[in-house]
Amino acid sequence: MGSAFSQERLMKLLLPVVGAEGFDLEDITVTPAGKRRLLRVVVDRDGGVSLDDVAEVSQAVGKTLDSEDAMGATPYVLEVTSPGVDRPLTLPRHWRRATGRLIKADLRDGGTVEGRVSAADESGVDLDVAGSPRRFDYEDLTRGRVQVEFRRAGDADDADDDGDEG
Repeated sequence: MGSAFSQERLMKLLLPVVGAEGFDLEDITVTPAGKRRLLRVVVDRDGGVSLDDVAEVSQAVGKTLDSEDAMGATPYVLEVTSPGVDRPLTLPRHWRRATGRLIKADLRDGGTVEGRVSAADESGVDLDVAGSPRRFDYEDLTRGRVQVEFRRAGDADDADDDGDEG
């Protein structure tokens, strides 16, 4: 009947569980929701996260939480999710997973850069900035964000039409 684990202890408890399922544990938040608490577990991996993946991770995380009595006596709701597009790009794996996406990044010197991620490795990221390839070391970037790009409704489905009208 112990008291609930701290966020740090939950991270340590769930890191190997999520890892065993083949995912990176990106974040854990616990927020009050009426008489219950909401435990949000954010996971990601190369290639993204499907609904089946979420179900598998939820099951493994739920079993572990129950067996360790990690959430204490207060009822909780478990939500397993993948990062939203507004998640800041701070780690090499975040940049790698943004390959092909348009990003905007703050530079350590106070400037900003916007471009499309063409590649990322452990030391930095290659961006296509207005048609020119540029390399940025992570130490020169404070953080990046994926930019939301809107397409017309027919664009994604209409593979035959690759015309670029706007």
